[in-house]
Amino acid sequence: MSAQVWSYFLYFYSFFYQLIDPCSNPEQLLVNSVDRQQYLGKWFFKAAVSHREADIHKFRVLDSIVFTMEETSNNTLVLTGHMRIGDDCMKQTWTYQIHPEREELLLEGRPQRRNLLWSGMWANCPNCIVFQEVEPPLRESDSEDSLNRYMLYARQTDSDSDITTSFVKNSACRNLKQSIRLPQEKGLPLK
Repeated sequence: MSAQVWSYFLYFYSFFYQLIDPCSNPEQLLVNSVDRQQYLGKWFFKAAVSHREADIHKFRVLDSIVFTMEETSNNTLVLTGHMRIGDDCMKQTWTYQIHPEREELLLEGRPQRRNLLWSGMWANCPNCIVFQEVEPPLRESDSEDSLNRYMLYARQTDSDSDITTSFVKNSACRNLKQSIRLPQEKGLPLK
């Protein structure tokens, strides 16, 4: 009898919780415990979202981006980005450290930045990943982070547009209403 009562309680609790908080809850991937091997290789940038336009404005000039994630040593990841801006291409590299006691990646040269990984299921995409960059307020009197953006990456360049739409929609539910999708009109950047 008590199992049946408990079952009904959980059902109604879940129902009412969805009424109060209809947003899906993304799953954070803890970098100190995740299987890094599954995230190595090529990723295609699809979209970025934030609370503010200032956090994503630099993506507006880009046509397409391809990233390659490599592990160079036991706790070091190198992310190489090939970006197309109009007819020009550029390359940039970022180095991240993984510390066993931390749940986020540490970007070399930016120790104040938190770099978090989220499951691609936020975009209803098991072959995607969401990368969040957060920097603390510039002044102690500021109440808002100086940077807080989420970026969606897919394993395939021609991934379904529903993935990006789902990511933007689910993000807007979390008040991340500023978004950018890359046009990918000029083709992928040459390496």
